[in-house]
Amino acid sequence: MATETQSGLSDHIRGITVTTLACLAGVAAAVASGSIVGADAAAATSRQTLMIAAGFVVLQLPILRVVGIDVSDFGAKDYLYVAFMTLALWFITFGIILTEGVAL
Repeated sequence: MATETQSGLSDHIRGITVTTLACLAGVAAAVASGSIVGADAAAATSRQTLMIAAGFVVLQLPILRVVGIDVSDFGAKDYLYVAFMTLALWFITFGIILTEGVAL
């Protein structure tokens, strides 16, 4: 039987939930960056897009609490993982938006 955390979720489901939310937040941050700042050459160098992505990293913690993940158990490694996955998916998605010149 799988080991359960204090919230009643197994370690596997907890990991899938955290990873899925981080990846979806990265894609959402890229779409928000593209729609707020734009998809032109100036947007590629704008620091506002990075601030939007950082905001999505911070926004995930209350969402994880609502979903049932106990973030008080998170260590530095967990926070770095969430930040990396979010920023990696933001970078990839925003790069595609900039390359294709998608108008959002």
